[in-house]
Amino acid sequence: MRLKDKIKKVTGIALLSTCCCMTSCDYLDVVPPEQATLGDAVTTTEGTLGFLYSCYAGIKGLNNPISFTSIEAASTDEYALPIGYGKIGQLAGWNTITAANNTEAWKWGKCYQFIGQCYLFLSQLPQAQAVSEAQKQEWAAEANFLIAYYHFLVLAYNGPCPLTDSYIDMETPNNEYHGRYHFDYVVNWIAMKLDEAAKDLPASRNGTEWGRATSVIAKAVKARMLLYAASPLWNGNFPYPDWKNKNFETPGYGKELVSLEYDPSKWERALAACKEALEMAETEGGCSLMTLEQGESMRKKQDINYPYLPVDDVTEKFKQHVMLMRYVVTSRYNDGNREMLWGLWDSGDMENAGLPLNVVQQNSGQWKSGYSAIAPFLNTVERFYTKNGKKPSLDPAFAKEDAWFESAQIADHADIIKLNANREPRFYAWLSFDGDEYCNKLCSGKPLVIDLKKTTGQGYVRNSQNYPATGYLCKKYIQPDLNWANDNSSNYRGYPRPLIRLAELYLNLAECQAETGNTEATLSTLNVIRERAGVPALTESDITPEMPLIEWVRNERFIELWGEGHRYYDARRWMIAPQVFAAGVRMGLNIEEKENPAFEELNKPVQIKQNYVWNNRLYLGPIFINEVYKNPQMVQAPEY
Repeated sequence: MRLKDKIKKVTGIALLSTCCCMTSCDYLDVVPPEQATLGDAVTTTEGTLGFLYSCYAGIKGLNNPISFTSIEAASTDEYALPIGYGKIGQLAGWNTITAANNTEAWKWGKCYQFIGQCYLFLSQLPQAQAVSEAQKQEWAAEANFLIAYYHFLVLAYNGPCPLTDSYIDMETPNNEYHGRYHFDYVVNWIAMKLDEAAKDLPASRNGTEWGRATSVIAKAVKARMLLYAASPLWNGNFPYPDWKNKNFETPGYGKELVSLEYDPSKWERALAACKEALEMAETEGGCSLMTLEQGESMRKKQDINYPYLPVDDVTEKFKQHVMLMRYVVTSRYNDGNREMLWGLWDSGDMENAGLPLNVVQQNSGQWKSGYSAIAPFLNTVERFYTKNGKKPSLDPAFAKEDAWFESAQIADHADIIKLNANREPRFYAWLSFDGDEYCNKLCSGKPLVIDLKKTTGQGYVRNSQNYPATGYLCKKYIQPDLNWANDNSSNYRGYPRPLIRLAELYLNLAECQAETGNTEATLSTLNVIRERAGVPALTESDITPEMPLIEWVRNERFIELWGEGHRYYDARRWMIAPQVFAAGVRMGLNIEEKENPAFEELNKPVQIKQNYVWNNRLYLGPIFINEVYKNPQMVQAPEY
């Protein structure tokens, strides 16, 4: 049984706590009054394990970074959702999240809710019956890992935050609630917590245990956190130097919340943690990047032909790389995928959101459709490399920029523009466009060729919330052999979506190597990812004023981790959000102007008609206003 299903099955274990020291009285009010019943949850092995599974449930919902509606995805320069959706991520991108809105500001509350759940579990674990001491030790480590992870989620989104190191009774006076601790103090506490948990966790899991905490996952979370902490936002460039606590003090830091001096040792510390995480993953954890051979094996098993690719002199190996990069995020551990360290089981939302409109006409006459909602910006399209491994604007062998939106003049494929021809394998694996062969078997066993110029195809339909707002589509999370039949049946299987992937560990390390001045090591690390993706290796001659080393690192991260929930935090920590998330910079094709546009009318770059804007207050997420009212130690994020 999958972890997701086990969480659902645990009906006897309610969320026994939705509070801890910094939460509002609204949370305290819903704690079950009969605390003696907690003991009933640990009278059997299955009951105790179910209690533990309930602690994992907080990763879903608002804390799920790979949901297409999450803050982490829908508010960036990766893709647009239709304007009518009005999802949380869009509100962040539009700078309309407020501290008074419970839903949009409640990431904080949900995390602390499940921190409280973890401490309740730990309080009952010693009395658990039919559970060995070895199991208790491991399960306690899982709960402590989750406590650290939930704190990290708050730290990444909200910045300096309270620490909860034990269960806080609902009778605790308000004046004993913790305030925000200094950012560096929180980082050190979480790192310590992760290291302690790792000692008692297995390095890997498989079968029904896959998805539960491991020592490798703990080290990977620590590495990501220390990378964030070394980055400009938290390492000497915080834009609100006067933001401090009023009543609460952090030991050793006083009322300060963020260090304002650059500290190069933070990069050295992050470098060591990234090395440790990667080495541990590839040794004790048994992790490895997927290979061409694995991809080919899966393609043949699923009896899929290679898609049409608008690439000059395309090779068999290039085609194999395209298919491989599709399988990287649409395969399981038992398929041989050892690349995904930690994943969250997909509910089907990413499939429905990404799939095109008008896929196949059913026997009833109705069309079976997706939402066409995940629409990559031209900003994304222009960041993916050409087949030569360079950005289109910097590749002298690629089409000139003033000709990008002209037809590539490919026989039988006249709809494909020059910008979409001769691109790298990940471009064709994860993005889709007018004239593209979306999936080989999608249309009742036949390929679906995208037609964005017709409303009877996949084009824009007025007064519809479901349409590709930028003129591009996403296929990153779509299983390659997906088949929607005329009788409304489907072979959809579902896959875990990546919370942590081995490729991230390489990219984390490369960034630390670049920031500590080791060019040779940086290129070597980046080339592991590039070569696996079928992109030519970088050399020192590729480092230019237009594309310095750190920009190669950041652009590689943008491409490889596209749509996996990283971009929101990356742009903030690098402090490039004022440029890449600014008003007026998110572009797409002219799909919304009219129904059934001509080729020239569609293929015209335009600003996306949504109120995207950046304000520096977005460097921190707000906390629900009641948290400030009810906790005299709490200070709100600046400008909320």
